[in-house]
Amino acid sequence: MADPRQLLVIVNRSAGSAQEDAVATALAELRSSADVTVAATADAAELDEVLPQHADRRIVVVGGDGSVHAVVAALDRCGLLTAREPIGIIAAGTGNDLVRTLGLPLDPGKGAAAVLAGTPRPLDLVRDDAGGVVVNAVHAGVGAQAAAEAVRLKGRLGAAAYPLGAAIAGFATGGWDLRVDIDGRPATSADGAWTADGSHDVLMVGICNGPTVGGGTALAPGARPDDGLLDVLVSTATGPVARAAFGAALVAGRHADRDDVLLTRARQVRVTGTAMAVDADGELDEVPVARTWRVDSHAWSVLAPVAGRSGS
Repeated sequence: MADPRQLLVIVNRSAGSAQEDAVATALAELRSSADVTVAATADAAELDEVLPQHADRRIVVVGGDGSVHAVVAALDRCGLLTAREPIGIIAAGTGNDLVRTLGLPLDPGKGAAAVLAGTPRPLDLVRDDAGGVVVNAVHAGVGAQAAAEAVRLKGRLGAAAYPLGAAIAGFATGGWDLRVDIDGRPATSADGAWTADGSHDVLMVGICNGPTVGGGTALAPGARPDDGLLDVLVSTATGPVARAAFGAALVAGRHADRDDVLLTRARQVRVTGTAMAVDADGELDEVPVARTWRVDSHAWSVLAPVAGRSGS
């Protein structure tokens, strides 16, 4: 077991000045009660080297969902990921959806204090058949296109880049020829009017461990990151008017009421069809032909406030 007062703090070496300030604030608080070693890493190879060297220290990540994703993936590759060794998270990203879901503070000083006082909370992990992992959510289709637009814009706009990116992507795309199988059966609307078996174009597939994406958009409002299930969204809103209406309903939190949207829960989701853009915790990729995602229940844990207490 790692010593809870011996910390390895992982920071992004290419962080901007705002994140550097957050790191300094967090380190000052952590060092008030713990022995801290800092590792500034820039890529997966560096994480794979650093983490085994400090396996006796508790890991603390300073960053957003993408940073947590990178560290969890590296721990998994190194055989060090386990629910018995909780990870601390101090928010320093743009979206910070996982932090919000767990009730962790967004302020870096309060976040560091929460790490020191937190208790382990076991969480599910989403795994794919290519060896990848997801800590919060993965999107295929227009969700990934929106994320790509947001990446292009967020240097100037911050969190406001996400809704604007979604609007640009929603205007530009007409959907993808995809089959979506949920626990082995084609995704079918509640009224049976459509089935995502390749006969209908699909605008978006969301596979969620947590409820929100893009800094607070509730893609799967009922999702819980520790219930042993994936929350799955499939949208066939591919016409120009339908796309606009779906986007407005998503922002308003009413998309689950639409006939062209399915929200359900599952243990496994397989998407096949044309090559598709994919966003996994903010990491952008393209999946050729097919991919399967499944839930790995309580595969890791995070230092979080006790039930009923949250940060801000």
